[in-house]
Amino acid sequence: MTAASGARLVRTVHLLTGGGALFALAWTALHGIAQPRTACAYGLLIALGEAAGRRPEPLGARGVAPVGAAGSMAYALLGDGGVPQAVALVFGSTLVGRAGAVGGPDRRDRLARRLTATALVAGCRAALPGAGPAAAAPGPAQGPSHAVSLLLLLVLAALADAVLAAALARARTGCRHPAALRAELRALPATAPPICATAVVAALAPAVAGPWVLPVCCLPLFALRLAGARGEAPGRCPPAVASLARATDLAGCTPAGHARRVAALSRAVGRELGMAERDLAVVEYAALMHDVGQLSLVDPVPAGATEPLPAEERRRLARLGGSVARLAPLDAAVAPVVADAVARQADPYREQPLAARVVRTANAYDELTTPGGPGDPARCGRGESARALERLRRATAYDHEPRVVEALARVLARGAPVCPDP
Repeated sequence: MTAASGARLVRTVHLLTGGGALFALAWTALHGIAQPRTACAYGLLIALGEAAGRRPEPLGARGVAPVGAAGSMAYALLGDGGVPQAVALVFGSTLVGRAGAVGGPDRRDRLARRLTATALVAGCRAALPGAGPAAAAPGPAQGPSHAVSLLLLLVLAALADAVLAAALARARTGCRHPAALRAELRALPATAPPICATAVVAALAPAVAGPWVLPVCCLPLFALRLAGARGEAPGRCPPAVASLARATDLAGCTPAGHARRVAALSRAVGRELGMAERDLAVVEYAALMHDVGQLSLVDPVPAGATEPLPAEERRRLARLGGSVARLAPLDAAVAPVVADAVARQADPYREQPLAARVVRTANAYDELTTPGGPGDPARCGRGESARALERLRRATAYDHEPRVVEALARVLARGAPVCPDP
């Protein structure tokens, strides 16, 4: 998938879900809210869950607001007011919890996925027994089989959400769809069971104990969120990845600090390109490990610069690096994408995922501005930086994507360091 087609897919998903949400709001305003007290209770729960999930997230975090997700699915299971009311309430409550801000690309993707899952669950719920306001009264449909059917419906929604998440990840990063889908499916056991179970309980319990029981149903998810917040260290690199980044320096394969400089520059370029937070984590991890394949060399490459090597040798080193990256203890959602970005560093940029293109260009720039590298400048300064950018622009036919090079130029123009650290 090309960058242009990926961007079109993301825009299409956002436009469809945004248009559907606006239609749902208009429909609900025209027809009124069914069971307003119940709707207010669930809306407040979703808003509180979103507000609790607004804090910054660590690199590689999946960025889910579990209470908001559980509340959304629980209300969709009720079937009150049908699909439009469920989508309208989830959309409005989510925006209230986020203080009216849709957020960056990652949050827009998650909102689109949330609304899609809500519509799917509410639509399928209408086909099950006990839908609508009558479900509040205990009856034959409210036995154990009813709870199981609701749980199975949520499992189906979780699988559909994983497919959509993988499609969006492929569109944004250019990674292979099977790898992205495997990553999403591997991450499901950590997030889906507690959210699905809580959603079923939150959908059924108020019919017996009243709406006030909703916060009690979600207390375990609130506790998990708070415990995770205390243990998170935003922006901290896993020790194993940091060790791999330092190993190439200690072995004399690369100049001191090369991997850290490339990682910092890659992240800045990725942010300039509008990449989502999880994709920025992929870029940073791939940058830190992009040279680990050089550890297999008997004689290190001068200044660690691999660009002058034959194409086949560069591909071999990149594949070796990808094999090592697959063993790094990263989050299951990003590990295969990081390994893919490292393994495809030497491919033509049109065949690379976006993360690999960013790292390759940042790496080439650092090599060109490092004394002893292929540019071999007598000193590092603005002139050498301009010459390095010019060389990158001349290589946009095969090695470097033009928009990545121009994003790098904009980052540097804003005052990013042009000299490597000593």
